[in-house]
Amino acid sequence: MSVTYMTRQQQAVLSCMESCTDGCTAAELTDLLHAQGQAVGLTTVYRQLEKLEQRGIVHKIVTDQGARYQYCHAHRHGHACFIIKCEQCGLIEHMTCAHLDELYSHLSEEHHFRINPRRTLFYGLCQSCAQEDNV
Repeated sequence: MSVTYMTRQQQAVLSCMESCTDGCTAAELTDLLHAQGQAVGLTTVYRQLEKLEQRGIVHKIVTDQGARYQYCHAHRHGHACFIIKCEQCGLIEHMTCAHLDELYSHLSEEHHFRINPRRTLFYGLCQSCAQEDNV
């Protein structure tokens, strides 16, 4: 990935996003930035999050409760990732898996449909919730 210039505000948003392991809303992120002494408005936070999302650094995850943003560690290594969400506890995680590359290739070659892995969200049960269901 090429190095791209970042404004001070974008760097502040990115740094704060990296520390939000479970992701956050734009409003929560604005509050965190204010707590750190950053004078940044909600509109600016949305604009910076949109730029970071376009570069694959941040994922926008739309849930029933609204949009949440989550930092993506996979972008550093140039890997495509996808997102899984537990339907029971709400856990959201980024995953990389070579087997999905096979699925994406199949869909592209055989069905002429290209998947956007950064916007692909799989629902199911995390390991902890699946174990609880089996008890």
